[in-house]
Amino acid sequence: MKTDLVTANPSIFTKKYGSLLGRRRMFVESLCQYGNSMLLLPAFSFSLYTALCLRVLYTIEDFGSPIQPVFLNPKYLESLAVFWRSQGLKETRLSTGIMMTSLALDLCDDVHLYGFWPFSVHPHSFQELTNHYYDDVKVNKVFHSMSDEFKLLLQLHSQGVLKLHLGECGANE
Repeated sequence: MKTDLVTANPSIFTKKYGSLLGRRRMFVESLCQYGNSMLLLPAFSFSLYTALCLRVLYTIEDFGSPIQPVFLNPKYLESLAVFWRSQGLKETRLSTGIMMTSLALDLCDDVHLYGFWPFSVHPHSFQELTNHYYDDVKVNKVFHSMSDEFKLLLQLHSQGVLKLHLGECGANE
């Protein structure tokens, strides 16, 4: 069964919506495009995010939004960190991308990844790229090692565990 699962880096809640400490309607209206999708909130991935993600949950409930907030179990997050460390990934914190990839591998039979390219130049067109599709903030190398994550994802691609797509998305993708 197809399920829409959306996630967001909590920094977006802070930068774009003032940590939901003031007016919250604009945030709730931005969720409308996702219908009744599940919204994965990384409330327990980093202690600073817990209160913020709970405000997201309360805002969704207060406004009666159809989106369904969900949280990852802290034990699951801990097991992901242990697993990826055992694979050679020595990051302070796992990126949202590697967490979502892990979740997809746990839940889905067929995993395709788009947009996982850790370099600042496109592999085919050689145009400059941003780190995220929604902003041009550089990777915090204290927390994440995108090139090391990419090496592991490429290894999983080579083993047939998942499919990495590096080109442009086609009309049907």
